[in-house]
Amino acid sequence: MAKIELQNIAHSYNPQAADKAYALNPFNMTWVDGGRYAILGPSGCGKTTMLNIMSGIVQPSEGKLLFNDVDVTKLSTSERNIAQVFQFPVIYGTMSVEQNLAFPLVCRNFEKAVIVAKVQEVAGALSLEGLLKKSASKLTADQKQLISLGRGLVRDDVAAVLMDEPLTVIDPDLKFRLRRQLKEINQKYRSTLIYVTHDQNEAMTFAENIIVMDAGSIVQVGSPSELFERPKTTFVGYFIGAPAMNFFECKLEGSHNVSFGGASIITETDLSKTGEATLKLGIRSEYIRIVETAGINTIKAQVQRVEDLGTHKLVSAIFDNQNVKIKVKRDQEVPLDSVSLEFPARHCCVYEKEQLI
Repeated sequence: MAKIELQNIAHSYNPQAADKAYALNPFNMTWVDGGRYAILGPSGCGKTTMLNIMSGIVQPSEGKLLFNDVDVTKLSTSERNIAQVFQFPVIYGTMSVEQNLAFPLVCRNFEKAVIVAKVQEVAGALSLEGLLKKSASKLTADQKQLISLGRGLVRDDVAAVLMDEPLTVIDPDLKFRLRRQLKEINQKYRSTLIYVTHDQNEAMTFAENIIVMDAGSIVQVGSPSELFERPKTTFVGYFIGAPAMNFFECKLEGSHNVSFGGASIITETDLSKTGEATLKLGIRSEYIRIVETAGINTIKAQVQRVEDLGTHKLVSAIFDNQNVKIKVKRDQEVPLDSVSLEFPARHCCVYEKEQLI
């Protein structure tokens, strides 16, 4: 495995153009050996370009790529010892499962006993033991994807396993099991796993650290809890969470206070140095409380609808012509006309020019 460093990396698919546009804006990043990462963002944000630069499919327009402090920027994919799992399974249909898993070792002239032992070990980790003699062409999509992953794991010298939307072709009811297996593999082999996805649920349930991208730039790097609790930009607040974070246009009122619609909201953010009179207040729907009486940090909102989503209710309301989403327990009674909503200060985030203060 390897520590991977991207130093001042940037990429343009048309670097000679006068108005050169970057698919990937300049950035620095270090991937710790044995870590479990997700690159998350909407289509076209640059996440696959970043992955392909690490694998060697794309050579960056600018910057250097280091594996364990060795410059590999101009090396081919085969010279980097990278395993890549693509969106659609890549297998050898004329071979058995066992032959597919053994293929990378056979190509490198490993001894037969070593190959057999390693194939058995990886097949056990991926629950493929009973399929080893079966033709790979007759497997289900998720089993084929496991073979693609297994071919990367049989080699001890693999620097990292890079996965580009690997669960797209998998049935929804199988995705949870496969994500769990990937986490177990990471813990067992200490493989550096880097997982590209546009699905926040996949990223949040798989990765220790998530790299959120937008329009070719990295906008935040953090654990799932950090991204949820303290989004660094309003984009991250919108992109992470279901429903998205609530945002309200508000006015600066004091060193820790903002106001909107006649309501004064106390936050734990020091606003004494902000130069903007107009700000945005952000709070997750999970943290807004329905209370019986108005008090500190409360607003009076008009209920629009209440949806029973099984595990909880989602309340949609309006205050000061702005929409409010509130998650409550399924058994909680919700008034059908108006409600008093409390915004706990510790969960209030304040944004200046879309950036967290």
